[in-house]
Amino acid sequence: MPHRTSLHSLRAYRHGCAIVAIPAYNEADQIERCLAALAVQRDASGAPVPEGAFEILIFANNCSDATAEIARKFAASVPHPVTVVEEHLPRDKLSAGWARKRSMDLAAASLNNKGSNGIILTTDADSSVAPTWFAATIKEFERGVDCVAGYIDANPLEIVSLGRRFLGRGRLEDTYLRLIAEIYARCDDQLHDPWPNHRVSSGASLAVTLAAYTAIGGLPPRAVGEDSALTETLKRAGFKVRHSMDVSVSTSCRLDGRAQGGAADTMRLRHAEPDAPCDDDIEPALKTVRRAIYRGRLRKLLNGKPAPYNAPRAQRILDIAMQGMASDAVFDDVWQKLCRDTPALQLGGPLRPSQLPRQIAMANIVLRQLRLPVRSPKIVPGDTPLGAEALARAI
Repeated sequence: MPHRTSLHSLRAYRHGCAIVAIPAYNEADQIERCLAALAVQRDASGAPVPEGAFEILIFANNCSDATAEIARKFAASVPHPVTVVEEHLPRDKLSAGWARKRSMDLAAASLNNKGSNGIILTTDADSSVAPTWFAATIKEFERGVDCVAGYIDANPLEIVSLGRRFLGRGRLEDTYLRLIAEIYARCDDQLHDPWPNHRVSSGASLAVTLAAYTAIGGLPPRAVGEDSALTETLKRAGFKVRHSMDVSVSTSCRLDGRAQGGAADTMRLRHAEPDAPCDDDIEPALKTVRRAIYRGRLRKLLNGKPAPYNAPRAQRILDIAMQGMASDAVFDDVWQKLCRDTPALQLGGPLRPSQLPRQIAMANIVLRQLRLPVRSPKIVPGDTPLGAEALARAI
């Protein structure tokens, strides 16, 4: 069973049992802005967080510029302890993913040395966390979760400077992503990650308890995609991941990224080709709601909850998926097998921005159904909306 941290011990994080791990590779131009945002953290009422409420660990890896020197000099202006570690990663580990892993592992070791089950937070050296980033993260942990994935905003000046077409594409994608997130939240509701939420796990804003981080063996070793691998590994191990809209960060939109295959490469392609395909998981609205309904039903069945509904074909598929299933089966394993075995649940080709207006309109129609009251006069969390029944029969 996952280790659960008590509310009492979580409150202790406000007294220095949290470390913000920041990998930095040639970030001399950005590191001061990153540290300044951490220096002015406040709570929801506007009061500055106490000095030393958290520590900051800058992992300056393979730098050929003055990143480490600038960070050490700027640390004198920051009301929280700042440690700068300089290392050269070997060629086979010279990547953003390995740098983040090393920085978070160093933070974990430091917390272990303190004998504290604290929190490891991480952001990027080219990002600026929101003024309430730390306080909002702690508030989410106090609700009993093990990991908090924050919402990522683009640096306003940088994204606008990339041109109206690029900004317009981003606005379409963000609109559709919000609708997709709500569809999943309403069809596959999880009490620890309620709506409003999002579906992104980015290293620009992640936080995890030391207990959970240690239990899964630390950040999964990946050159890229280490952030989503972390949250997926945590969920598979039974830990609770919250995708919070209250925890946010503004990150760079630069097209000359440090990681091959990373976000900068994707943005550069989309800037050059405005109608280039979206991410793989941005699929048509009806496919999204089908997958969301199946996910929600399967999760209820695996949790031993009744999940009958008037969609015989879907019910047969779920019944087959449950046959011979071990009592300790992991949801993600069962779900992935179900998707492999069921053509209707397999991801198709990604949408293009030019296709999004139609899908946005369709998603809004779907959500009008999903927002209908639950079947029972007595509202029970997790009950299926009337609209979901009609949609399930239709798809």
